[in-house]
Amino acid sequence: MSELDPQELSRLDEQSKKDIMKFINSENSKSKVQMQIHTFTDMCFKKCISGPVTTGQLIGNEEQCINNCLNRYLDVNIKVVQQLQNVQK
Repeated sequence: MSELDPQELSRLDEQSKKDIMKFINSENSKSKVQMQIHTFTDMCFKKCISGPVTTGQLIGNEEQCINNCLNRYLDVNIKVVQQLQNVQK
């Protein structure tokens, strides 16, 4: 991936600069979401999968644990987003 050349950027018009910044912010947001998904997957897997994976099926209470872990994670994220939106108001 090439780096942004400050001299090249300085030659852009304001709208192009805004478009580039919007794109960069969008890509950063996507990256953060991907990192959260990775972290969540790793955390719930370690918490809920008790032994080696030998089949394509979850065993015992693993499925319920995964569901609970996912729901708890989503609930917390929704609350955080709501609180951040309230602070911004």
